[in-house]
Amino acid sequence: MTDIYEENFKTVSKYVHATSRGHEVIQIAAGMQLLPQDYVFPYYRDDSILLSIGMTPYELMLQVLAKKDDPFSGGRTYYSHASLRDNDKPKIPHQSSATGMQAIPATGVALGFHYRESGNLFDDAQNSSVAANTKTKNSSSDYDSYVHSKDSRLRGNAPIVICSLGDASVTEGEVAEAFQMAVLKKLPILYLVQDNGWDISANAEETRAQDAFEYVQGFKGLEAVTIDGTDFEESYNTLQDVISKIRTERRPFLVHAKVPLLNHHTSGVRMEFYRDDLEEARSRDPYPKIIKLLLDNDFNQNELDEIETEVKIQVKNALEKALKAEDPKPEDLFTHDFAPTPITEEVGDRSPAGAEKVVMVDCALSALEEIMHKHPESLLYGQDVGRRLGGVFREAATLAEKFGDNRVFNTPIQEAFIVGSTVGMSAVGLKPFVEVQFADYIWPGLNQLFTEVSRSCYLSEGKWPVSMVLRVPIGAYGSGGPYHSSSVESVVANIRGLKIAYPSNGADLKGLLKAAYYDPNPVVIFEHKGLYWSKVKGTKGATSVLPAEDYILPFGKAWVLQEIWKQEDEETLSIITYGMGVHWAMNASEELGMQDKIEVVDLRTLHPLDYETVFKSVKKCGKCLVVTEEPSENGFSRGLQGRIQEECFQQLDAPVMLIGSENMPAIPLNSVLEETMIPSTEKVKKKILEVLNY
Repeated sequence: MTDIYEENFKTVSKYVHATSRGHEVIQIAAGMQLLPQDYVFPYYRDDSILLSIGMTPYELMLQVLAKKDDPFSGGRTYYSHASLRDNDKPKIPHQSSATGMQAIPATGVALGFHYRESGNLFDDAQNSSVAANTKTKNSSSDYDSYVHSKDSRLRGNAPIVICSLGDASVTEGEVAEAFQMAVLKKLPILYLVQDNGWDISANAEETRAQDAFEYVQGFKGLEAVTIDGTDFEESYNTLQDVISKIRTERRPFLVHAKVPLLNHHTSGVRMEFYRDDLEEARSRDPYPKIIKLLLDNDFNQNELDEIETEVKIQVKNALEKALKAEDPKPEDLFTHDFAPTPITEEVGDRSPAGAEKVVMVDCALSALEEIMHKHPESLLYGQDVGRRLGGVFREAATLAEKFGDNRVFNTPIQEAFIVGSTVGMSAVGLKPFVEVQFADYIWPGLNQLFTEVSRSCYLSEGKWPVSMVLRVPIGAYGSGGPYHSSSVESVVANIRGLKIAYPSNGADLKGLLKAAYYDPNPVVIFEHKGLYWSKVKGTKGATSVLPAEDYILPFGKAWVLQEIWKQEDEETLSIITYGMGVHWAMNASEELGMQDKIEVVDLRTLHPLDYETVFKSVKKCGKCLVVTEEPSENGFSRGLQGRIQEECFQQLDAPVMLIGSENMPAIPLNSVLEETMIPSTEKVKKKILEVLNY
């Protein structure tokens, strides 16, 4: 296949691709030993793995040509970027191009295996019948839990994970996070490292202090072996032994395979541009070795020549057929950005008679407890959410005591793993709730959130939506200072493929958490720290009567919290806001005595956003003020301001105005400076009068 790609370079290289030439022996040795219940995370040079698990040259060529019937992505992503969910083959969740980034999702699958085998879900083979009774509305509810039974493990059929990596990618910090968790939890995963001595144009001597085998010696419990990845017998036998141990002993391994790179880095970065080792690399070509091995094992040259001729014809025909295949249509762009959610209407009792009024954090705690009691596939992890503390805001208090330490647990300080592991957990039918302690700490997790989590459904053509909930305490109050006070919703809102909530009160938070659980897509919920306990002056409105267990609030439904009638002879104002801004707006209108002239719309969710309710309110009132805690420039709310201006222009009596925080790099620790930085009821009052008097 590499040869025919080179022969047809101008045609095939319309879209960038890389092939496994030089790596094929170790890849085939691995692929041949995988079972349908296994999960494999190949990388962009692993077409030999794909062929060895049963994919055909034609199917791979549909992807190299970005055709509509590309079985992995429908023409949306590059060659050898697989997404596979066939019953008769190992499973391959969405693969990105970011080198090394697959290590965390892959380890997340192994963590999911570990949880399923821990006793919380299915203790042994007799519990396999329970699987049918614990299916939820999540997209992965068809997962076969029997493969994790004690019987399956004793028979050596328990599933494993193979994460394929290039040696150069092991220098990524996120790979270290994966290794750390694999050892810490004793996870059933094989890290298969193919070492060809190169990054792109930089070689190992320039960029690596040690190879992967040497590097992992510091991870005690991650057993490693180094082999000649061009020797089929050594590769197959070593992997057979390692895989057998992982299936039965349930612990991690790393196999470091030395291989030559005998083709270009990619079709666009040609080896002749920079390689100075081609003669030496070709001397280690695995192809002559595999021919000799076959001749030594009762094949004759005529048989091999016939096989080679037959394969060349098959590959040639496959390319000709693929070139004639249909391209995607323009309308194909707009499918599978999200998986369909069953939650479309508000249901249940929001304000049960006789229920007590509770603070916002308790509403969240109630939602999680009810979900975890009903759905054993749900679990919670993050920093300090475990038994000793239950979250720095007590937002997970008592959950570990009620549901166990293997279901509610602390992680190391590694936000990338916390976020990215949900890809793997979701892929094995689990529903993880995860948390970063403060919005300021989300940055190390953004790579996984953007590269792996948000794009999985779209780039896999709906095969692998990531069903997860990321909770993010956010916002400024009480001199939290520059690293515990930031508002980051604009950054996250610019990541397509996520659903985002930012509630202003406890009842909404509980209803949205329930909706998020049943939604098969990734959800980020911003929870304002200043509203958790209603300790900030003017935030008593965040407390709520505790909704009933059946209460669910769908995403994309704004709430006209303070509604007014259309008044032709009066100046009226629509305030569009969310989170803490809701309380500033409500308090300001009350203190001004203008509740009959000011309508307040609580967005509740930032994506999907209820534009219909927003536009209806603004057109009725004729004037609009957007209130946000974020800095006023270059943000989500500034974009919303422009959209309102565009859609409601003919009904507006004044420019749409906005109030947000000052545009400074950070929120200072000193309370005077903090108050100067962020909006307040007083500042909103002044802005209201400015808009009304325009």
